[in-house]
Amino acid sequence: MHADTTTIVRLDGVEKHFGAVRALDGVDLNVDAGECVGLVGHNGAGKSTLMNVLAGTTSPGAGSIVIGGADLTGAYGVAAATRQGIRCVFQELSLCPNLTVAENARIMHPSFSGFGWRRRAGALIVGKLDEIFPGHGIEAGNMVGDLSIARRQMVEIARAFSVTDTPAALVILDEPTSSLDAHVANQLLDYVRRFIAGGGACILISHLLGEILQTATRIVVMRDGKVVARRPANEFNRTTLVSAMGSVVEERGEHTAAATSRRSSGEPRVRARPAAQTDKLELLAHQGEIVGLAGLEGHGQKEILIGILQARKRRSDMAYVEGATALVAGDRQNEGIFPLWSIARNIGIRSLKSLRTGALIDRTKEDDLAAEWRDKINIRTPDLNNGILSLSGGNQQKTLFARALASDAEIILMDDPMRGVDVGTKQEVYNLVRREADKGRTFIWYTTEMDELDHCDHVYVFRDSRIVADLARDELTEERVLHSSFEPEA
Repeated sequence: MHADTTTIVRLDGVEKHFGAVRALDGVDLNVDAGECVGLVGHNGAGKSTLMNVLAGTTSPGAGSIVIGGADLTGAYGVAAATRQGIRCVFQELSLCPNLTVAENARIMHPSFSGFGWRRRAGALIVGKLDEIFPGHGIEAGNMVGDLSIARRQMVEIARAFSVTDTPAALVILDEPTSSLDAHVANQLLDYVRRFIAGGGACILISHLLGEILQTATRIVVMRDGKVVARRPANEFNRTTLVSAMGSVVEERGEHTAAATSRRSSGEPRVRARPAAQTDKLELLAHQGEIVGLAGLEGHGQKEILIGILQARKRRSDMAYVEGATALVAGDRQNEGIFPLWSIARNIGIRSLKSLRTGALIDRTKEDDLAAEWRDKINIRTPDLNNGILSLSGGNQQKTLFARALASDAEIILMDDPMRGVDVGTKQEVYNLVRREADKGRTFIWYTTEMDELDHCDHVYVFRDSRIVADLARDELTEERVLHSSFEPEA
């Protein structure tokens, strides 16, 4: 922590209820200049609600908000937070997809006005992108809706750190690396360290505990709407941090049933070849296998998943697939959930044929199917007829898994689906995927998290929309994956 600290924000006894749910239960939190506070806890622990209070988007039911020594409780909102230099990068991105990168910068920085404001706003945001993410490849005139989710997240981050008439005193980063590959995530975390060394402050929320332990100066642990631990980061390790969160998670190296390759022989269920592939390498996936897709984000992994999804039981330019397929999307807000529907309906939409009685959907069958998978995958909700948005982000993601696994699909495609999901939920899903693979289902799993590749039977590494390496389980190392991602094979 900085030697001469100044308290930027202090929250005392903050409470927030949503009906019968107590999201925050008397939370105290302070953040000083020159420190990065790591905020951890399971999905539903209250982290995002607390950050919404601090960002001014949610009013507390009780408690006080003191910013820069002034009690602003009665007059605190987004405008007040902005004037105090408090910025937030939300887990669910807040950019306007129908506007350009420069126009989105203008939303947070209204001082850009008059003739030529687009040029000035574009220069500001691209300059900050250059500073945080060298080699980002984003232009000021790009339409945000045309960018990948990773690049949208990069723009959101750069916008929060940009400075015009108001300095960035405290930047809240809610799962900022959830859609970034390892290389880009490291660029961001390096910048966070430089930012706090210069006297800024950050709150970092991440379910990647290694990021918290390596970046935070102090760690605050939440559980069930309360703070249950707060200590300097160097007093925690992964085991004690998981214990403080209230989870029992198997250590790396013991949690994977795929410790040896289960690569099958015989005819594959999936045979896919990227359009740009010029050599003989192709993706093969057999019954009961978990096949990983690795490499830097945006290098063709998503495209091959879409090609496989579109090629069901027929040959296409990219893939031949034998069996029904289902996709678990990682970008749940844009590609996964139906936000106006109930939890039960979101689960059942992939299984309509089996839910019919005559020409109509049988509501009892739909509810029974949803209840079965709620219990199997531990979706935390008192009522499956509640709207899907009543769930935390991690439980929304579980709903997408339930939709795919409840269906007749023999091949499950996974597009980096564990973004922003807590360590305990991840372990539950990993175990479920392995059990379903043992029953004969095939999984093709794109992930930006190196640890998740340990759960795969073999891994294909992508670069420039081509497969550049095919690694068996016993050949899989982080060094091999990174070398293949950046440099041509010898």
